Amino acid sequence: MTTQVKGGLSLRADVIDRGLCANCGACVGMCPYLVAYRGRIVALDDCAVEQGRCYAFCPRTATDLDAASEAVFGASFDDGPIGRVAEVLMARAAREDVRAKAQYGGTVSALVAFAIERGFIDSAVLTKSDASLLPAGVLARDASEVLSHAGSSYVAAPTLAAFNREAQREEVRRVGIVATPCQALALAKMRSSALENRNHTVPTGRQVEKLSLVVGLFCTWALDYETFASFLAERMPLERVSKLDIPPPPANVLQVVAGAEKLSISLDEVRRFIRPACNVCLDMTAEFADVAVGAAEGIDGWNTLIVRSERGRELVEAARKAGVIETEALPEENLSHLKGASLGKRKRALANIRAMTGSDDDLLYLELRPKTRERLLGKGPAESQ
Repeated sequence: MTTQVKGGLSLRADVIDRGLCANCGACVGMCPYLVAYRGRIVALDDCAVEQGRCYAFCPRTATDLDAASEAVFGASFDDGPIGRVAEVLMARAAREDVRAKAQYGGTVSALVAFAIERGFIDSAVLTKSDASLLPAGVLARDASEVLSHAGSSYVAAPTLAAFNREAQREEVRRVGIVATPCQALALAKMRSSALENRNHTVPTGRQVEKLSLVVGLFCTWALDYETFASFLAERMPLERVSKLDIPPPPANVLQVVAGAEKLSISLDEVRRFIRPACNVCLDMTAEFADVAVGAAEGIDGWNTLIVRSERGRELVEAARKAGVIETEALPEENLSHLKGASLGKRKRALANIRAMTGSDDDLLYLELRPKTRERLLGKGPAESQ
């Protein structure tokens, strides 16, 4: 599939001005015109470049899912309910202090810290929130830094801006990234884009060649920073917040932890702060990551771990043998529910896309090959949001 590549003006018109920006940060840090500011990507000036990496890497511009999959896995897009799967497990960090600090079972923190210690990567781009809950990407170089940034924010973060910035350093050679589904897709588009060869700020000429591991996070939606932070500040000083958590169903609440105090807010109140871009996202389980991790619903203290790539399998096997993570079989009931939830998100997103364009022939940012289009659109009627 041949797609016309556009630049900064088209990115503003097609994505930012239409409310489709995921705030992933893929377009930030490569030129002076695009910056991340308080939960938004801002174009500081017009850019006349007709073929820009900012447009090519964005997960909400023309996207060939098969090309992205071929760049990551060497195979066409797997349209199964949870994407390409080598193994699905229940996992948790073996160390209690890691589990206590991290979210749920601590599998992400344990794997990333182990990957650095064993040389799979030399550093990792993670997400860290400041005292006002504004998240941003940060580079961790050792296990202690990984653990200090553990936890989830639920607010859309421009984490990939940190990759674009840090990967330009010569001393950074093998980078891992903990990424949401939209960020993992953007990284796959970087790998598949011919425009990445034009990056002369890195000794290799291809910044993305330094990308050695993507640990994906399950994600149903992310919140808009400005509106959500204003809402929460009316209920609790933001600087007191130490943790955000969404327990598995049937809880239906966002828990805000501040020391010994815990505030529970109905998700019905919180959902109005979801970014519009999330409504057109097909991916719940980070289908373009090497491994993907989420909560094991109904099983306290454990994660669901999906191994996708050979690199991911090597990491998980090494971590298991080293006693860094503990694994068990994921109950079939949990796997079935995960597949249903993931497929439901995909169907809702396709329904929202069709509602926006009014046509099955125009799928907004999805430029699919005929067989992939047929499979995605032929999975049954889309469900309402």
